[in-house]
Parts: sequence; structure tokens; C-alpha cells
Amino acid sequence: MPLTSTRLGPDWPRQVKTPGSYDWERSAAKWLRELVPARYASYPAFVRHPVLLARHAQIQVEHEIRVARTALQTARADLPRLGLHEGAIEHTIKLYAAELTQLQHIARSVRAVTQALGESAR
Repeated sequence: MPLTSTRLGPDWPRQVKTPGSYDWERSAAKWLRELVPARYASYPAFVRHPVLLARHAQIQVEHEIRVARTALQTARADLPRLGLHEGAIEHTIKLYAAELTQLQHIARSVRAVTQALGESAR
């Protein structure tokens, strides 16, 4: 039964098939497993219930966002004490900013997939 209430927008991961299509939940689970530490991907509850895997992926990505924000916010004060020159510090700040943007996009994608999996489970 195709899901009609889930809209695929720019945040829908291209690795995940359209909700309601053949094998879409398997493609979602495969994508979500890439976002969590490997040991979690094999837990039986996560294998049987992709929505639980999605929930854990959401929590994982939220923590990664906090880490990236902290690294970005403290880089200018902390990195000079490590003996890094200004060019390396600037490059690192840009890296953290780009990573934060990417993680925010992933978080939106995980939320979209989680919502679709929840609708599918009903």
C-alpha cells in the first residue's frame, strides 16, 4: 500500500527508495545502518524494527551535531594551544562548519525516513 502522506522533498536520501515501493524499507534500513556504529546495526531489535534503527540514528546524528558545534565554537581558542598555525586553524574551522551543515541535512533526512517508517508501521 503506497504512502500518500509522505512527501519526498530535497531532504529525502537518494539511497532510499520511495515509501510504498517494493523493498523501500530495506533500502531505508541499509541507509540508516551507515549512520550508526557498526555494532548497533546487528542488534536483533534494530534488524526486525527499522523504525527503532531510525530512532537510534536520529539520536546519533543529534549527538554528532552537538560535537561539531562544540568543535567549531572552541576551535579558535583551543587550536592555537595545540601549536597549529593560523592556516591550519582556518582550514579546520571551515571543515567543522561544512560538517555541521552536512550533519544538519542528514538529520532532516533521518527525520523524513523515520516519519515514513512510522507511517508504514501503522
